[in-house]
Amino acid sequence: MSVGRALQLTPFSKILIADRGEIALRIISTARNRGYGVVAVYSAADADALHVRAADAAVGIGGALPQQSYLNIDAIIAAAKQSGADAVHPGYGFLAENADFAAACRDANLMFIGPSVESIAAMGDKAGAKAMMRKAGVPVVPGYQGDDQSDAAMAREAALIGFPVMIKAVAGGGGRGMRLVDDAAAFPDALRAARSEAHGAFGDPAVILERAIRNPRHIEIQVFGDRYGRAVHLGERDCSVQRRHQKLIEEAPSPAVSRALREEMGTVAVNAAKAIGYEGAGTLEFLLDAHGHFYFMEMNTRLQVEHPVTEAITGLDLVELQLRIAAGEPLPLQQDDVQFRGHAIEVRLCSEDPAQDFMPQSGRLALWKPPGELRVEHALQSGSEISPYYDSMIAKIIAHGASRDEARRKLLHGLQQTVAFGVTTNREFLAACLRHPAFAAGEATTGFIAEHRDGLFAADPDNDVPAAALAALLLYVTDRHAPRWRNGRSLAATFPSLLRIEIDGHLLEPDVLRERDGSYVVRVAGAAVRFELDELGGDTLRFRVGGLSQSTIFHRDGDRLFFQRLGVSHAVRDLSRAAPARAMAAGGDGRLRAAMNGRVVAVLVKPGERVTAGQPVLTLEAMKMEHVHTAPISGILSAIDVEEGEQVTTGRIVAEIEALRQQA
Repeated sequence: MSVGRALQLTPFSKILIADRGEIALRIISTARNRGYGVVAVYSAADADALHVRAADAAVGIGGALPQQSYLNIDAIIAAAKQSGADAVHPGYGFLAENADFAAACRDANLMFIGPSVESIAAMGDKAGAKAMMRKAGVPVVPGYQGDDQSDAAMAREAALIGFPVMIKAVAGGGGRGMRLVDDAAAFPDALRAARSEAHGAFGDPAVILERAIRNPRHIEIQVFGDRYGRAVHLGERDCSVQRRHQKLIEEAPSPAVSRALREEMGTVAVNAAKAIGYEGAGTLEFLLDAHGHFYFMEMNTRLQVEHPVTEAITGLDLVELQLRIAAGEPLPLQQDDVQFRGHAIEVRLCSEDPAQDFMPQSGRLALWKPPGELRVEHALQSGSEISPYYDSMIAKIIAHGASRDEARRKLLHGLQQTVAFGVTTNREFLAACLRHPAFAAGEATTGFIAEHRDGLFAADPDNDVPAAALAALLLYVTDRHAPRWRNGRSLAATFPSLLRIEIDGHLLEPDVLRERDGSYVVRVAGAAVRFELDELGGDTLRFRVGGLSQSTIFHRDGDRLFFQRLGVSHAVRDLSRAAPARAMAAGGDGRLRAAMNGRVVAVLVKPGERVTAGQPVLTLEAMKMEHVHTAPISGILSAIDVEEGEQVTTGRIVAEIEALRQQA
């Protein structure tokens, strides 16, 4: 394909991937297909990770914390030199949008597979990017991007913009350092939290302010540019379903974007890319209001987590395009060559507890089985440790169909088949989102989760007794002390076996009786359920209840049992042989315990101060998000048992409160 300028080829042969997990595996796959050697880097927490084993070579770059490893520019450059790599792919997290990293690669004569240092710097500064877009005639959300970052100046500007306002970190992205503030009273605390999170994630506490547009669509346009001045867009993605300003579900195309609007937004995005001489993959993010008006938010100078949905509807490999452009090849397609086929939806499977405000979860993944018929990007296996040091997303599941509803149905079925035992995930919450009528109708905005919270979090009371009965049966037939199950009648007299179990946090005492005809009767919570067993395998039980044949997948590890019934996962503990523990309401003893593994980023009160129940005491950071821990009771804070910057584990006592004595 002819270009207006002479070819400027920059060949390379071995690529160091400066990222981890499924991101590194995704890049390794395409790099191998293109004939490149690949080098992985790893932190102390990732020494045995799958991306390390998949690469041709791997180099350790430091401790478990990102600042010690994946954000350590000097260590990554040294690893590239040590391994003989002549190119670096930044991935799409950590340093992917760091201009200093791109400059360090250039200075070390390493090909940086991404845009130029100048483009990253220009777009990485949100304030400067907005100014550039405004000059180029791109509509921009009103706000404040000034240099005066004092508390007084920020409060004054927020009042001038008018509440609600959005606080956003100048550097980085992914929802970190972002807070929505509804009124002036809440502004100081939100500003502190946003600055702290931004500094921890990106090393820069600076923020900007924007007018908050209520319940818009979050629409992004994928662009590619080459070094010869050409650029194309690959359509839009709708990323409106979010929690904590971080995306959970993405789809392409958007159900809210018409052909005419797609052409208009695509033209704006391409012109913006050309205006800054952009090379490689980039994404322009917009807010789309209910009237069809769109406003530029920011440009991400990297590949996005959600790029698989664009690949699904275009048939293009976006990593391959990155590699070809970095090697000096011109874009292999023009705008008219881009064709869209069908619809694709992606969900982000995260190790978090939606019922606890999406609190991150870490621990060992006891059993992992992804759906076989869908595209799944992950770096997991049974026994994998989910680290508290990195993002809570553990997998991406993508479905493509001829229509939006076909893609939605495929993805919903795939989620129901996904097994992730051992840590709490958002799998069932994602399924609830996909099933919700508003999402099914293509009506979801950024306010979707808040608007439909009650319906999305509603429990199914009809599932409680059958699930508890099945839990008791599984514990009984898999008990290593009990006779092995055999199909058929039994001549021996049997007696009920009383169990004491905890299922999904609830204590129950079911009993299990094997009848002479070979069936089992489980009595629990005043009900009786009869099971007829057909097959018991290593992790699967086939059975019949009321003539209906069913199956369940399970995993047992000592007194712990995990199983999945009708798409719902359950965690069980067998307490039958355990001594009864004294019941105590959570925090009822006045001790505040860490709800997760994490780092103390702020202690908000001092010993001797009087606190009230629910008052913020300290803030922990885990998986790149901050979580405020509040006083469990009212009283006097007698002790703070941690210091700022300290790493704590789940359940550790971090503060102690002495209840005030009642006066007679």
